[in-house]
This record gives sequence, structure tokens and C-alpha cells, in this order.
Amino acid sequence: MPILTFDLETIPDVDALRQLRPHWAGLDDRAVAAQAMAERRERTGNDFLPLHLHRVLVIGCAFRDESGFRVRSLGAPADDEPKLIGDFFRLIDRYTPQLVSWNGSAFDLPVLQYRALIHGVPGRRYWDQGDEDRDLRYSNYVNRYHLRHVDLMDVLSRYQGRAAAPLDEVARLSGFAGKLGMEGSQVWDTYCSGQIERIRAYCETDVVNTYLLYCRFRKIRGQLDDSEYATELELVRDALAASGEPIWQEFLNAWPATPSR
Repeated sequence: MPILTFDLETIPDVDALRQLRPHWAGLDDRAVAAQAMAERRERTGNDFLPLHLHRVLVIGCAFRDESGFRVRSLGAPADDEPKLIGDFFRLIDRYTPQLVSWNGSAFDLPVLQYRALIHGVPGRRYWDQGDEDRDLRYSNYVNRYHLRHVDLMDVLSRYQGRAAAPLDEVARLSGFAGKLGMEGSQVWDTYCSGQIERIRAYCETDVVNTYLLYCRFRKIRGQLDDSEYATELELVRDALAASGEPIWQEFLNAWPATPSR
């Protein structure tokens, strides 16, 4: 079964916020976002907006199948949100892959579901719980405890929010590169400064870290032996090195050739 590791980068949906708060209509994008975050902070103590008000900016994907390992962001930087979401669901329609994420059950998938609903984007295979394909009755993307989608953070924390851990720290402690010079909290400012390609590259490094952790997870589950695990990591190294892109050279430099454990 093909493996699709994915991650979202989102920004405040300032158009939706203006629609919901008509008195903000004359404010520019930064001011609308600042007002929304301040309002949220006053209500909840943090400025993280509700998931339905996150606009999908980037969907990073690492794809592993019989042809090898590939990593990229879906679409082009100028593509609108419905196009990106449609591309994601079309991948699922075509391949019915194993989905892998870090915190995807609590963030990425709910965002995609809300935004698909708002834009009317279909995802027939994603939503199928056995009505069309009987095999999906007992292993589908929607049921929380089915492993057709593996949220590594959710599984490793035993579905306990207080036991959650950040991707960057777990990746680095496991011998991988971790995040490179950017955090999710910086995406909005980076977007406002016009650096969308930087956001796409950042998202892609997150999905590679997540895929590598998924390989390690398969190893501790007994699905990969030591030799198979080493071969899988070497496949990823070779694919990143072959890209010739500076971000992947930086990633490889931060990923020790000999793991610490």
C-alpha cells in the first residue's frame, strides 16, 4: 500500500473573518488577523484561531510507493485553497494510501474537512466507511481508531492530550534533523512578507521528519527489521540528495549519518 505522509500550513482566513465581523471590513489583512487573535486571546487565553477559520496555504506530502520516495508541496504557490484541497483528496481517490501525520487527527484533518465543506470540495474515497468499498468498513480514514490514518502523535500519546509531544523534539531525539529555522507560529508573518516558497520548504521538511518517525514506528512494531529500516532511511537520504535543492542539503547536514541510538 502506498504511504502518504502529509502536513498543512495555514493562515488566518481574513476574508471569512471580515464576513463574520462586518465592522472589520475596512481593515487590512494584518489588522484583521491581529483583531481576531486578540479577541481569541481574551476569550481563551491563547491566540490560536478556531480550525474552521484556518485557510489552507500549503499541503506538504511525502509519497512512498514501489517507485521510490518523493516529497513535494501540492500544486503551485499561486493555487487557491479549493484547488489544493481537491488535489489532496484526488490523491486519496487514486491511490487509497496509508495516511501518516503528526497531530493530524486534532488539526490537519479537521481543518481539511471544515474547509472542504465550506468550499464544496468532494473527497469520495476519503469519506467512504464501507458503503462503496467493503474493505473500508473496518479500516477507513474517518474512524478515530482505524489505522488507515496513523496520527503518530496521537498513537504514541495513547490518545491523551497531556502526553502529546512536539514533532521537532521527538525527531531530533530519534536522530533526525528536526525543524530547520522556522516554526508554525511564524507562518503568517512569513506569508505577509511574500515568502511562500520558504513556507512550502518548511512544510516539506516536516513531512520528511514525520515519515522518518513513521519508519521508526514500524521498526518498533516489528514491521521492519534492522536491515529494512536502514534501507528505508538510505532511500530517503538518496532521494533528498538527488534533488540538489539547498533545503535538502541543509536537512541532510542536520541529520547524522550514524544515528545516536
